[in-house]
Amino acid sequence: MAFPLLSKISNPQDLKDLSSQQMPALCREIREFLIEKVSQTGGHLSSNLGTIELTVALHRAYSSPKDKFIFDVGHQCYTHKVLTGRQAGFDQLRKQEGISGFPSPEESEHDCFIAGHGNTALSAAIGIAQAKKIRKEEGKVIAIVGDGAFTGGMVYEGMNNINHLNNLVVILNDNKMSISKNVGSVANYLTKLRTDPQYFKAKAEVESVLHRIPVIGSSVVSGIQHGKTLIRRAIYNSTMFENMGFQYVGPLDGHDVLMLEDLFVNLQQQTAPLFVHVETQKGKGFQPAEQNPGAFHGVSAFDINSVPDPDVAPEGSFSTVFGEKLTELGGKFNHICAITAAMKYGTGLQFFYRTYPERFFDVGMAEQHAVTFAAGLARGNMLPVVSIYSTFLQRSYDQLIHDVNLQKLNVLFAVDRAGLVPADGETHQGIYDPAYFSQMQGMRVLSPSNFAELEYWLEQLVQVSESARAIRYPRGKESPKLAQLGCSGKLYDKVLEQADAKIALVSYGSETEDVLDAAEILQQKGMAVDVYKLVQIHPLPEGLSQQLMQYKTILFGEECIKNGGIGEHLAMSLYTAGWHGEWLAAAVPNLGIPHASVSEIKKTLGLDGESLAKMLVE
Repeated sequence: MAFPLLSKISNPQDLKDLSSQQMPALCREIREFLIEKVSQTGGHLSSNLGTIELTVALHRAYSSPKDKFIFDVGHQCYTHKVLTGRQAGFDQLRKQEGISGFPSPEESEHDCFIAGHGNTALSAAIGIAQAKKIRKEEGKVIAIVGDGAFTGGMVYEGMNNINHLNNLVVILNDNKMSISKNVGSVANYLTKLRTDPQYFKAKAEVESVLHRIPVIGSSVVSGIQHGKTLIRRAIYNSTMFENMGFQYVGPLDGHDVLMLEDLFVNLQQQTAPLFVHVETQKGKGFQPAEQNPGAFHGVSAFDINSVPDPDVAPEGSFSTVFGEKLTELGGKFNHICAITAAMKYGTGLQFFYRTYPERFFDVGMAEQHAVTFAAGLARGNMLPVVSIYSTFLQRSYDQLIHDVNLQKLNVLFAVDRAGLVPADGETHQGIYDPAYFSQMQGMRVLSPSNFAELEYWLEQLVQVSESARAIRYPRGKESPKLAQLGCSGKLYDKVLEQADAKIALVSYGSETEDVLDAAEILQQKGMAVDVYKLVQIHPLPEGLSQQLMQYKTILFGEECIKNGGIGEHLAMSLYTAGWHGEWLAAAVPNLGIPHASVSEIKKTLGLDGESLAKMLVE
């Protein structure tokens, strides 16, 4: 497809060389470009289609990299990347050696901050703006924040510290959605700003009076239509944002690129932190995404003509199996509640929500609140099941320790996307939860490797009233090789045994497949090995260390950080018991992980079967 205007833009200055009248056509080209590219590579589509006009207007009014752009969440930055010299990179979007799906300072001078998790951009922007003030540097700092981020407390902590920064611009991208539909008081407040009948009644009366004024009446009405903020302020007295110290403007049409450009240009000489509230439509310009924005939030490559149903989780995924099983258990045990943080569909909890809506809670992008809320439910004799992606659950580390584990409360954590995760890169990996869970005394953690184990152990864990516990499972489908192992109901299994083996390979979860691959390679080289698969990873199953004492060499592989991971716990257990063999560990170094497929990531980190085998033959 040809993009005549877009092809002229290789940096933000090129954008300014085009006329204002060309901007609507350029926005249409960008929309077609993103639909075409994301349909081929996968990526975040709905959020980016909704922010095209806004991003174009911002780049027309401001000058990157002198002016700093920070996106929250970072997945709405595709148009920004298109306008800052990375159009060609979209052929390899989120692929190994390709461009990231999030802002990346290593990738471009136009990306100043990584924002893979929600409600972080405002605090970062305040820090950068303050640094500019101290260093007497020119330029503004623009934070583009989705309305879903306003369900997280960090946004309000940031707003409380804006310190009269007249070089700070905050854009509220109000699309009435986060990933699942926005919920709660903040969403209701924004709705009031958009729809208060007093405002519309007063506006109509003022316009009626002005229309009766000869000659100038219509001109005044036209001016007011472009300055609705004055009327709104008179009615509301002030907004929450003004009370926090911002100059508030809005709500405005986030798809009127010409109006937005004029606004941002006219507000350059701001005297206070500026808060601009724009309304956008998630999925704008692509009918399937407009109708089902949740389904097109993050997508794999797809047929542009297909329309997925957002109420149906991907078939044959751990998330779906978990959601369906928990719904079944919800019928047997009426004290089960389900909690998630803006991830109803991603975690498979839509099944529970439809069946038991009074026991389902989506708290928005507020993982810390989710965990302490669960603690309160547990104190009230309910069994909360908290289902959050591993990468997001780490944001509630203090609440896990203090509010749940310290009090030995009956909370079950269902940790989705555990282990390595494809495409989204270093901000979305589930590699820390085994390490931080293992620091909590009494915290029982299971890591099933197939669907049968997930269903069996989920049922076991909801029937006990012990202290906090967790069950963690990977993204996507189960491995056919691991599915064949079934479920023994044991806390660990010897899944491969060879005569006279003096080498043991040990792992858990999806990494077990790579360990089995390594065993096959070693067997072909004439080396006898046994393979152990853990289901319970903390505390280590009773009897495991004693059984492993017989081996001269043990290789432990895991999709977890090496320092503090389960391998280190097992090694300490063995050496404390008097074992004197050779210990080899393959795990994730505590550094950034590239955006690539899981198999590519494993090869890079030395966690694939071939790399594991080499550790024993070299």
